[in-house]
Amino acid sequence: MNNIPEINWKRVDALITLALEEDLDTLGDTTTNSVVPAEAMATAVLICKEPDMIVAGLEVAERVFKTVDHNLNFTSLKQDGDRCNVGDHIATITGSARALLTAERTALNFLQRLCGVATTSGKYAAALAGSKTVALDTRKTTPGYRNLEKYAVAVGGATNHRIGLYDRIMIKDNHREMAAMEGPGGIARSVERARAMYPQLEVEVEADRLEEVQEALDAKAEHIMLDNMSDEMMAEAVKMVGGKAKLEASGGITIERLPRIGKIGVDFVSAGALTHSVKAADISLDIQVSK
Repeated sequence: MNNIPEINWKRVDALITLALEEDLDTLGDTTTNSVVPAEAMATAVLICKEPDMIVAGLEVAERVFKTVDHNLNFTSLKQDGDRCNVGDHIATITGSARALLTAERTALNFLQRLCGVATTSGKYAAALAGSKTVALDTRKTTPGYRNLEKYAVAVGGATNHRIGLYDRIMIKDNHREMAAMEGPGGIARSVERARAMYPQLEVEVEADRLEEVQEALDAKAEHIMLDNMSDEMMAEAVKMVGGKAKLEASGGITIERLPRIGKIGVDFVSAGALTHSVKAADISLDIQVSK
């Protein structure tokens, strides 16, 4: 697996608390409290319902259940990064039937989302197999979930791009437009200012045209993003740069296009689809009441 980012449990616990609060409000699980005896015990099984799913987020799901009732016993039958098929059991949870039912939807919401991200990331990484090109995620993440979604991306086999606005200089089109207000040479001026203020950070410049690729190269940016370029333009950029900077293809990226891009020779390809339009994985929770 790729380098997996550590989960910030303080933030995750805050998300879990918020998710449970919006589900339970002040009265709690009124249906379960009305119908299920307080003393009832049960065993729940998390079951994969789709082929070739990559597991991610088991510890998050466990945390949801234990937030509802710390006495619940969560046993993982798979590990994050494992592949599952229809009918495979992912985990079992035993304890209070009321607690299992109360935590069910919130736990599934987290787990299905993260498994969906991991599974999609695995497909993108597989489409680039045999090439040197690496699939990257973006900042197009669910607000508040970035750490978890980038964790799931890495578990699935793709790679994390910058985490936020703080860990790489990214001079994009709107930055270039603002810099151009001061006259020609906006890219070079922007790179110089960024290096002066944040010398510890690498600099990436977004380029829409080959002329901008050359400007970024002359400014000695470590990374150049080839934004919405055709395959032919990207191939020309690879020749121009000659390995003097890392090249990232972005914009208009589909999984069907990835094998072609991999043959061009860019270093990275970034796709917001790894996180922003992922279908939640199909996972069910089946409960058996203890006799």
